[in-house]
Amino acid sequence: MSLRHALLGLLSERPASGYDLLKRFETSLANVWPATQSQMYGELTKLAAAGLISVSAEGPRGRKEYTLTDEGLAELRHWLTETKPQRNTRSDILLRVFFLGVLPPEQASAYLTGLMELSEQEYEDLRALEQSIDWGEDTLSVHGRIALEYGLRFNAMRRDWARWAAAQLG
Repeated sequence: MSLRHALLGLLSERPASGYDLLKRFETSLANVWPATQSQMYGELTKLAAAGLISVSAEGPRGRKEYTLTDEGLAELRHWLTETKPQRNTRSDILLRVFFLGVLPPEQASAYLTGLMELSEQEYEDLRALEQSIDWGEDTLSVHGRIALEYGLRFNAMRRDWARWAAAQLG
């Protein structure tokens, strides 16, 4: 996934300003694709230059509202259907687990306990996010809940696995 496609996807729901997109991003995509404000505004400029979005309104203090163009929607659909997702096979967490044998057992166990606690905290953060959102029946809400559920289940699995792995050490 790229920031480009994340922004096109958010604009597919409705036009929005950069500020509005940043806020929507923080409550919906930040857990799966983090981006800074400067990255986001830079990408909006590139998308407009490429004709994938247009500035549909301008307001005070340089505020711009962006709208997805037909070309932008075609690009988003192409990305969704014609481009294979990248399978991330690198995991810093699992690479460390693989080499935990070089540590004293109590340090190896502490690493796994920390991972268990991190996973639990991320699970709770997602639960709080889920409760804070005013979910609607719109497409973004439906699919956002599905993506959030993945995060909840993934963190629950990683927490349970870390607990099991720590038990294997001692």
